[in-house]
Amino acid sequence: MDLLIKNGTVVTADESFIADIAVENGKIACIGQNLSVDAKQTVDAAGKLVLPGAIDAHTHLAMPFGGTVSADGYLAGTRAAACGGVTTVFDYPMQKKGMGIMEIIEARKAMCDPEACVDYAFHCIITDLNGGALLDEFQAAVDNGITSFKCFLVYKKEGMMVDDATLIKVLLKAKEVGAITNIHAENPDVIDMNIEKFLKEGKTSAWYHYLSRPEFVEAEADKRAVHWAKSVGAPLYIVHMADKEGLEAAIAAKLEGHDIYVETCPQYLEFTCDVYKREDGRNFVCSPPMKGEESREALWDAIKTGLIDTVATDHCPFQSYEKDWGKDDFTKIPNGCAGVENLYPYMLSAAGAGKITWSRAVALCATNPAKIFGCTQKGSLAPGKDADIVVYDPKKDFTISVSNMHSDYDHTIWEGKTLHGYPVQTYVRGRLVYDNGAFVGQPGYGEFVKRAPKI
Repeated sequence: MDLLIKNGTVVTADESFIADIAVENGKIACIGQNLSVDAKQTVDAAGKLVLPGAIDAHTHLAMPFGGTVSADGYLAGTRAAACGGVTTVFDYPMQKKGMGIMEIIEARKAMCDPEACVDYAFHCIITDLNGGALLDEFQAAVDNGITSFKCFLVYKKEGMMVDDATLIKVLLKAKEVGAITNIHAENPDVIDMNIEKFLKEGKTSAWYHYLSRPEFVEAEADKRAVHWAKSVGAPLYIVHMADKEGLEAAIAAKLEGHDIYVETCPQYLEFTCDVYKREDGRNFVCSPPMKGEESREALWDAIKTGLIDTVATDHCPFQSYEKDWGKDDFTKIPNGCAGVENLYPYMLSAAGAGKITWSRAVALCATNPAKIFGCTQKGSLAPGKDADIVVYDPKKDFTISVSNMHSDYDHTIWEGKTLHGYPVQTYVRGRLVYDNGAFVGQPGYGEFVKRAPKI
């Protein structure tokens, strides 16, 4: 065997038990107590948890937005992922009008392949159906392992939004070929109306970013997306859910038996809209914005009851000087915050505090995204699966600071947050990539994950 991790408490989405894990050729060979095998390397994980590597199903690496590009490219973003126990990241390549799906994907793979430190997959953002021709490419995309597409119901002026007819066409075609449609749900017309009003009134601080897109602005679009998905019987994945009313609509559809999935993010679980009143409020600007305490509590309730399916990050950081472009005009603030290195530690710390179970944290961050998005070799610890493994010390205290993160950004909204428990090792397909605070992986080691279609 190449690797033997002994005496740890193995945590799955369903149970926890003390066992050894043997790894050979990048795969989990066997799991059992007191395994008697010869291994090139043996790790004693006594007193620690042994977890499947997390899957961050929502990142924007090297993404052009707001007149700049997100601070983390593929090297920095995946390096940070490794150091937070994330072994697979999903990125969102953006279609420019007239481009084909595989053209977009191949261009991004060419960027990612030499830099990726962990494994990676893509959701493709659809902005233009190219007169309907793009729909004919969906099957080829699925055949090549691209089994999810994203539509924006916002960013109309930026040319990223799709109308309802386009959304329905995407939903139907995705359903036909075994793919799933991801939705960013906010109402653009109401946002633009609010922005125009606030700017005329000289109300330009970060607080008005929130007031321009409050709870009901997201909720309306959530409800509309759910309505169309239910009406045409197509699967729907709502990204970065942040509001109570929209969450309730998605949960109701889910409980009725519709194929609706809900993602939220750590920033919506930790912060409220009050952050936008802070002097550094612009650093917290993302879309949708953090909402009120009632929404934050509703999200946690749904996390605890299993009605939220995944937690991902929407990782899209910008440098502080770029955020400062909007110091006196919130519309000029690049939207996005850091999170990929904080995802698993944050949710596991919540489990350690008794807010959720260890198994629920694993389900939200690893097993569920693997199942939803067809990552058949990822998301769980079982013989034959990729040896994506995190060794986690539940007693290790860690205070987040930009100085101990592994990204290329110069600030973090998580500055000063103390977590009880932290990853001490991360393995990607059996190779150690993070060890006690240090990145020890290799750019280019990460592989493209070809995903299975929904059946």
